[in-house]
Amino acid sequence: MRDLAAALRGLTTRGRSFLAAGGACAVSAIVLGEQDLLRVALLLMLLPVSAALFVSRTRYRLACTRRIEPPRVTAGQAAQVRVRLDNMSRLPSSVLLVEDNLPDGLAAPARFVVDRIEPGGTRDLSYEIRAGLRGRYQLGPMSIRLADPFGFCELTRAFRSRDDLVVTPAIEQLPGARSLPQAAASVLRRSALKGDDEATTRPYRSGDDLRRVHWRTTAKTGELMVRREDTPRLGGATLLLDDHLGSWGHHVGPASPFEWAVSAVGSIGTHLARSGYGVRLVTHRGLAAAVPARNPGPLLDELAVITQVTEADPRPAYAAVAGGDGGMLVMVLGRTSPEVARRLGAMRPRNAPAIAVLVDLGRWGAEPRASADLAGCELALSRAGWRVLISGLGSRIADDWPRLSGPAARFARVPAPGAVASSPTGHPDAAPPLGAAEAPGLGLPR
Repeated sequence: MRDLAAALRGLTTRGRSFLAAGGACAVSAIVLGEQDLLRVALLLMLLPVSAALFVSRTRYRLACTRRIEPPRVTAGQAAQVRVRLDNMSRLPSSVLLVEDNLPDGLAAPARFVVDRIEPGGTRDLSYEIRAGLRGRYQLGPMSIRLADPFGFCELTRAFRSRDDLVVTPAIEQLPGARSLPQAAASVLRRSALKGDDEATTRPYRSGDDLRRVHWRTTAKTGELMVRREDTPRLGGATLLLDDHLGSWGHHVGPASPFEWAVSAVGSIGTHLARSGYGVRLVTHRGLAAAVPARNPGPLLDELAVITQVTEADPRPAYAAVAGGDGGMLVMVLGRTSPEVARRLGAMRPRNAPAIAVLVDLGRWGAEPRASADLAGCELALSRAGWRVLISGLGSRIADDWPRLSGPAARFARVPAPGAVASSPTGHPDAAPPLGAAEAPGLGLPR
């Protein structure tokens, strides 16, 4: 009865018209006393009711399998969705109208008319989707519309399976690993031998130089061990993204400065991960993602769904940066005051490169205050030993990155009378790290 009621609610315009015409004929037959007209009325009403009964009694056993190739794409790229329908019943199906439910933001509807499927038969369907905005999109469920041969009734039934498509921010291919900042090379060589001795040794083989014997491990294992010749493992890198809502103005959409910053972080993070760095992503929420070397996928997955926050408390971010291994530190900041820049400059690691990408909001419109602070922020961070890049709309991070790969610029500035030449951290003009009571937010002016 429940299926019949659902089928009656699924009567098409034709079926409802037949019911209305049959009702009108029945009233006219009663008023005029015409028995033949009453028979016509019963026939008109019986046709759509019979069609609804037929559709409600339909029992097809169909299986649906969906495959997305690839399951992760960058914004603007296309993905192919392949659907397979299997008729697992002993009866052939009727003509089916198949529709895959797609969320907003994915181009093109996915509707198909499928001819009858023989018992045990299959039908393969495919369509292309393209998303212009990063995010995680859920595809499904697949719905099938059943109809009677005369078009009086349609009944929709849906599968339960859903699949996710991850659309990551658009990334750029940065120069290869050889263009990494030169200061990183010595740090990585020093950090490559950290860890257990067993991780950097191997059993002795005939012909090995005896000067490469690792005597400590040899004494521990009872077997002659030598140092590995393999390329040493690179160190870690921390990416700090200012995701505070107040740091990016009122611009929204795929061309907003925050989206540009997310793409820049994705490009830099992917480049570092493929170059052998273990990458950590830090935001106002704290540690957002930690991915091993050579595998930037989880980092891109996190950037695909990252949103801006309204809280300006930077303490979780500072704690996450301090909890790193002291490797490379890269910051991507929005609107920032020179006071905040001096405090951020104090976070520079002692023996690893520090890079700051300042996004010029003036390129997206009138941001006089933000543009006026850029020079002060650049000076404060440069004096603290950071490599600073001012970029934004109209610039490609792939073109600007090589400028950060050369020798570090030296800022030999004479301090003003009465000025403090260096901070407790050893960096010129760098303020001590913020305490809990003075934290104003990563990219917010005080």
